[in-house]
Parts: sequence; C-alpha cells; structure tokens
Amino acid sequence: MDTARALSANLASLLRREHSALGAFLVALADFDRRRAWMTLGHASLFAYLHRELRLSKAAAQYRKVAAELIQEVAAVGEALGEGRLCLTSIVEVARVVTAENWETVLPKFFGLSRREAMKVVAELQPHPAPPTRTIVSPVRTAPSEVAAGPAFALPALPLEVGPAGNCTPGSSSELTDREVNTSAPTHRPAEVVPLTADLRRFHLTVSDRFLKKLQAARDALAHARPGATEEELLEAGLDLLLEKAAKRKGLVSKPRKTPPPAKADHIPAHVKRAVWERDGGRCQFRLPSGEICGSTHQLEFDHIEPVALGGASTVDNVRITCRRHNIISARRVFGDDWMDRYAPGKASLPADTG
Repeated sequence: MDTARALSANLASLLRREHSALGAFLVALADFDRRRAWMTLGHASLFAYLHRELRLSKAAAQYRKVAAELIQEVAAVGEALGEGRLCLTSIVEVARVVTAENWETVLPKFFGLSRREAMKVVAELQPHPAPPTRTIVSPVRTAPSEVAAGPAFALPALPLEVGPAGNCTPGSSSELTDREVNTSAPTHRPAEVVPLTADLRRFHLTVSDRFLKKLQAARDALAHARPGATEEELLEAGLDLLLEKAAKRKGLVSKPRKTPPPAKADHIPAHVKRAVWERDGGRCQFRLPSGEICGSTHQLEFDHIEPVALGGASTVDNVRITCRRHNIISARRVFGDDWMDRYAPGKASLPADTG
C-alpha cells in the first residue's frame, strides 16, 4: 500500500503540473490571438494556426481556440482550467452561456463536469426555444463503395472552425449532422442524447426492423388501454415493467408476503433489502482511499459487511449495497486471493504490493 500511495502522490503531482501547463498555454494563446499574431505568420485564423502550425487535431484546435477567445472575455476561465476545476472538453458548452457579466455565478456550475454533463447545464440555463417532439424513422444509408468492399469503420465529421465564443459554424462538433446519425459502423455506438431543456432530451438510437415490429405490436396491444400512446410512452411502460421485475428480484416490493419462506443462513430478508436500499440510495457504498464512496449504480449487490462465514448477520446494520467489483474486492481482502480464486478465479484480484 505504501508503494501504491507513493505512485498515486506522484501521479497527482504530475496532474497538477499538466493542468498548470494547460492553463498557462491557453492564457498565452489568448494573448497571441488578441495580438492577431497568427495573421502575421500568414495564417487565416487562430484555428488554422493551431491545426497547421502546431499540428493539433481539428478537435483539439477547436477546444483551445474557443478557450482562448473566452479567456479574453473572462480571465477566470484560464484560472479554472489551470487549477483543473474546469475540463477543456466542456469549454464549447461553457462558452455558450458564460459571459463577462454572469461568470461569477454561472462558471462554477461547470466545475468538474464532462462535456455531456455540461450540455445538461446549458439546457437548463438556455432551454431550446421550441423542443421538437417528432419521431423519425429512416434507413441507414450505405455508400456504394462500402457495398462493394464490405463494412468499414466510418468516422464522424470532424469539427471545423468555430466563430466567436458560443457560436459554432456548420460542421462543428456541437451540431448533429445526418452523416453522424446515419453512419453505419460494425461496432456498437452509444445512443446520442442531446439536452434540449431541463426536462427534455433528444434521443437518437439505431434499432433493428425487429425492434420496430415489436414496437408496433405493443402499440396495437395497448390500443384500447392507451389509445394514441406515443413511442416514448410505450417504451417507458416497457421500462417500468423491467424495473418492477428487477425490484422484485431484489425484494424491493411495496407489499411483501406476510409469511415468507424459511431463510438460509446467508439469506437477506426482503424487509432488510428494502431498508438498506432506501438508506444507501441505490448506490455502491464501498469507501475509496479518498474517503468518498464509490457511488456506482451498475451491477449492484447486497454485501455483508461482516461476512456470514465469520458470523455476520443479515441485518440492516451489517448489510450494505456495493457494485459487483467492489463486492469481490471486499471478499478478497477478507479471505485472500487463494481462497477466492476457487470461486471467482481471475475476477478483481488485488495487485500484490511491492513496497
């Protein structure tokens, strides 16, 4: 553990230096842009200078260009980037709503957020004036060359030049083009979610013809009970059924059976599961070295703090929620890798400390 802590301290030091160097670079870049020095060097714009002379990718050049322009208006942006409180990838969203007049109250809302999280903040501060409520079903277009040569990886359009802070020209990464929506790729891509207002999201999802037939069958089946139901209402009804089924498996039902069957020694009663789930908020409670809890909501399990094998009881005080990985790590810390490998070989093994 001492070696791991020393390595972590070194990484933290290097990260602070990385943030500081980035902040210094962007402040200097803002001054470079203010002087229009890129024009003296023969470049058409700051974006062209970053991309052509400094050899940054178009996306990297766009982020830095927007940051430099915003820093000229709000110097605190450079300080926040240099201290690591503001993520560079969220700068395009920050530039949409942060101004010299409101930065003191608005800028802190973006601290520690990813770009996707920042998009949600922008949607709350600057809601879409007329959120679309339409449903569009379109075939995936395939280029003739792809038909002949077989499927190939297709890259989304790279962001092009961005104008003044907050105003992206067509082709920038802030816009979802038809090419990005309809591009076919052999690997799974997560659904595209674009915040429109504080409550509404635009959701792009590629589905199979089989899925559409099932959706139509669900609409027909509910034609009497829910006439005129939208696609969102149908899908939400299906999700409610899945969540209800998952809750029953965890014993989180609102009306438990009055006479539950006899329980095994390691069985956790339903009323204990419900109390623990409510207390822990449906999040992993494993405590990290920083003192924070994991907080994951993925692959959650009920974990005995003092294992049943060592006399632990299935009580509210002795049961917590953990994600599967931290449940296994906790067991390995108690019973050791040799014993655990007989039951979960190779899963979440703890590295040997060389210190």
